[in-house]
Amino acid sequence: MWFFARDPVRDFPFELSQEPPEGNPPGPWALHRGRKKATGSLVSIFVYDVKPGAEEQTQVAKAAFKRLKTLRHPNILAYIDGLETEKCLHIVTEAVTPLGVYLKARAEAGGLKEQELSWGLHQVVKALSFLVNDCGLIHNNVCMAAVFVDRAGEWKLGGLDYMYSAQGNDGGPPRKGIPELEQYDPPELADSSGRVLREKWSADMWRLGCLIWEVFNGPLPRAAALRNPGKIPKSLVPHYCELVGANPKVRPNPARFLQNCQGPGGFMNNRFVETNLFLEEIQIKEPAEKQKFFQELSKSLDSFPEDFCRHKVLPQLLTAFEFGNAGAVVLTPLFKVGKLLSAEEYQQKIIPVVVKMFSSIDRAMRIRLLQQMEQFIQYLDEPTVNTQIFPHVVHGFLDTNPAIREQTVKSMLLLAPKLNENNLNVELMKHFARLQAKDEQGPIRCNTTVCLGKIGSYLSASTRHRVLTSAFSRATKDPFAPSRVAGVLGFAATHNLYSLSDCAHKILPVLCGLTVDPEKSVREQAFKAIRSFLSKLESVSEDPTQLAEVEKDVHAASSPGMGGTAASWAGWAVTGVSSLTSKLIRTHPTATSAETNVSQRPTPEGNPTPAPTPVPAASTTSSHWETQQEDKDEAEDSTTDRWDEEDWGSLEEAESVLAQQDDWNSLGQASKAGQISHPERKSPESDWSSWEAEGSWEQGWQESNSPEPPPEGTRLTSEYNWGGPEPSDKGDPFAALSVRSSAQPRPDVDLWGEDSWEGLETDSRQAKAELARKKREERRREMEAKRAEKKAAKGPMKLGARKLD
Repeated sequence: MWFFARDPVRDFPFELSQEPPEGNPPGPWALHRGRKKATGSLVSIFVYDVKPGAEEQTQVAKAAFKRLKTLRHPNILAYIDGLETEKCLHIVTEAVTPLGVYLKARAEAGGLKEQELSWGLHQVVKALSFLVNDCGLIHNNVCMAAVFVDRAGEWKLGGLDYMYSAQGNDGGPPRKGIPELEQYDPPELADSSGRVLREKWSADMWRLGCLIWEVFNGPLPRAAALRNPGKIPKSLVPHYCELVGANPKVRPNPARFLQNCQGPGGFMNNRFVETNLFLEEIQIKEPAEKQKFFQELSKSLDSFPEDFCRHKVLPQLLTAFEFGNAGAVVLTPLFKVGKLLSAEEYQQKIIPVVVKMFSSIDRAMRIRLLQQMEQFIQYLDEPTVNTQIFPHVVHGFLDTNPAIREQTVKSMLLLAPKLNENNLNVELMKHFARLQAKDEQGPIRCNTTVCLGKIGSYLSASTRHRVLTSAFSRATKDPFAPSRVAGVLGFAATHNLYSLSDCAHKILPVLCGLTVDPEKSVREQAFKAIRSFLSKLESVSEDPTQLAEVEKDVHAASSPGMGGTAASWAGWAVTGVSSLTSKLIRTHPTATSAETNVSQRPTPEGNPTPAPTPVPAASTTSSHWETQQEDKDEAEDSTTDRWDEEDWGSLEEAESVLAQQDDWNSLGQASKAGQISHPERKSPESDWSSWEAEGSWEQGWQESNSPEPPPEGTRLTSEYNWGGPEPSDKGDPFAALSVRSSAQPRPDVDLWGEDSWEGLETDSRQAKAELARKKREERRREMEAKRAEKKAAKGPMKLGARKLD
């Protein structure tokens, strides 16, 4: 039987690159790029070819192989694998570049910053301190050729070929025999008498001085050039002079050299070095220290090298979130570093963490994710959004914290294009309907209307027909004036999604009613919208052939391109996150508080006292809500639309809002946010839950088709003082108007119908209280009658009387 010898080089799990050796530093080793065969990950491979007659060099190479394999330190070149045969030696390390090659490449790209050089030298000195103080070893080869740089910009000390023990156990320093390396030897080595007093680290610290000179001034031509510091920074010059002093006894220990350079005003006393030192010890830091560090990290990342951020800061951020319970503070620096990644790297490193974050119950984490969704939404695919993110995001609609509810609404602008049919047209619309009808915060109801207008083009044709008209009509009856403005502009932004019949019979009647709104801003926007819709109807009336073109989007499938027409027409429905109400809240914080000038009705015992019914007060500045008109000849209507210039965060008060208690329903908390709670919200047992349980969208969204008398206490439009000397005593001129009848019967349950917002609960509470009082009275009478009947029974009954018989 024949046995064939296996080739160890062929079976080696790493392979050399076809490129020529990189840098090829002086010495016995040749540096090659390589990769791992199984994974393709990049490595560096140091190759030494055994040559006949070079036994001394072979022994030096084998000693370096052994030293590198046994020494482990963050600042020493990391050993991965090795191969030793009769013909060659292979040492596999992390992927690195020789320092000389790295500095040359960075010089062509603009040069290294001083903070990068300070950290690189810090790492080299720290490695020397480890060798001499902890291991009792002398490196004996500190020079530019012995330092390498990894992909994060970290400097690693290599070149361990001529290392020897400080105690002299291995016979003293080996002979180099290479002139390029011997020029870095200190002058005292030329004195063979041994009378010169020196420390064990003296020679390596001299060589460190030579390395510092070369880093700032280029290759060292001769030892005499060390007398001129050249471009060495002034803060480093005093410490550099100690290294290259003629007296080896005064050269500092590596540990003391680091301490001197990190003192006040020292070369290594900067934010970059401090950040790196903290990251190296982050596992043993206290949670409070980690929180403070990550909060301040974002400010410094812009001045840090990109490679350092991608390959050192990012892994630490991911580890801190995964295992360190760092929480929401890692999000800001995490997304800032994420901007430096390619799309593929972002998918591999950031997206899995983001998906996991959405399932967190930490409120601070959730609200920061929603606030910064713009930074990562483009990297999320539709299946991930619909199955792993949207189910968690929708919980924010039900949160007791108004800031989270509002941020959840705004996030739908970014998620809507990626939602599937069911999530967008069914689930999301249910939440929007509930928020617009029942949320106690006016800005949230307003922003819900704004968001619905912006995502209207993504809805299916049937959903648009069923939802948009009813939702915007509902918004025009909101007691919060900006919500009514949002309803008008919602009609304008989605004008191309309505048939001419709907424009004439459903939309214009609603808009006409707003022409007598108490708020001037609402009236102005209503008149603009009416003129635009009338112009549209008139153009088709004059030329009926335009009908098909005008209604081309009405029954079209959902398309993001449809929103572009609305944007150009109304100057409103544009992409991005903005706030309708933040400017109003900041500029007019007392506007809504003035709406409480209505007396409260008594409520029965046991029921919560409702907030006062709001009555619109002084007009809000209309420039915050106006949109640009298409007609250029209307100079007076040229006010720029401010909707998308503002910030959505009308209810967010930095981090303090997250520390508040969950009871946001009280009047005190609501007024603190600049709003009041409204008594017009229906109870959970109202018609909302009934149509939602039945799944009937027809009942939930369709409009009412028959007029209802206004509830008691509702003020007519003619009762408002429009600026005249006395309030008008005339009757309401609109009271006699009738609504166009329809063959479709009015449903029993109508959440989005045209019933008045006032009186949803206030009118029924007295009746309920009266009914409860009557029932208690009837029950009391029944109990008294039963007691009297028992007393009138035949004779007293004694216990056990029947048994005695």
